[in-house]
Amino acid sequence: MSMQSSGGADSYIEPGANNVKLIYILYLVAFFVGLTGLVGLVFAYINRGKGGALADTHYTFQIRTFWIGLLYTAVSTLLTFVGIGFLLFIVVAVWLIIRSVKGLQSISRGEPIPDPQTWLF
Repeated sequence: MSMQSSGGADSYIEPGANNVKLIYILYLVAFFVGLTGLVGLVFAYINRGKGGALADTHYTFQIRTFWIGLLYTAVSTLLTFVGIGFLLFIVVAVWLIIRSVKGLQSISRGEPIPDPQTWLF
């Protein structure tokens, strides 16, 4: 019996709901182990277009979460020289957590992301 048919570890690598959940979790773990966010991005790029319409909205949302978060972090880094950047780091962290939790809740209910192109939540 293969692991995929029993819902084992392979189901988290293949495109679909389990992989989407894994990516959101990798983004959250990135606060402690930074490279997991990059691993999540790679999974999202590899599986986008292969998991159906529901998963594709999440993959697009996840890819945009990574790149927009990176942009916000770069701006925050530049603004640390004038003092406000430290506060913006907190805002970016909250933004990332909200997007990841929102995505986890949505995929757990079997719902797509309504607007995966959004810059906000």
